[in-house]
Amino acid sequence: MIDAMCSWGRDCITTRNLNPSNGTNHDRKEIMRYYVLVENPIRTKLLVENLTAVWEASVRATHEFLKENDIIALRPFVETALREVEHLIVAYENHGPVGFMGIDKDKLEMLFIDPHCIGTGIGKRLITKAIFEYGVLYVDVNEQNPKAEKFYYHFCFTLYERTEADDMGNPFPVLKLKLRK
Repeated sequence: MIDAMCSWGRDCITTRNLNPSNGTNHDRKEIMRYYVLVENPIRTKLLVENLTAVWEASVRATHEFLKENDIIALRPFVETALREVEHLIVAYENHGPVGFMGIDKDKLEMLFIDPHCIGTGIGKRLITKAIFEYGVLYVDVNEQNPKAEKFYYHFCFTLYERTEADDMGNPFPVLKLKLRK
């Protein structure tokens, strides 16, 4: 028995092939990406390992300020958070996880997307679900991750506080954002 609720998503990516000789658009191709969102799946050891791998790949692609030692030190905390977060929503594509988010009460605690899937609409679908279905009002973002900061601002989050360190005391400034009403 699967202890989960599912919803389907579909995003369309348009690519343009340019004629190399004159740069004109001569072909348009649509690529359909299908993924399923699974809410509160059973948190097996394998699922936690797979989501931790998604987290690590995402962090390596987007958190350039983190050193190898930082990533290694954070890994056990991520694994614990994945097991304990109140609401875990996982995005699957081709039977494998490609993104996830964790929500506690009205705060988005984590949202990570496989680097190969960034920009495909999965993050948009997750944050929209977080806001409209789970009532998320708050999120923290590393100041040194400007793309994530821009992403949340796009979804009407606004800065209400800045800290010099993260929750574990590491010297990584954190922007505390609140959803504008």
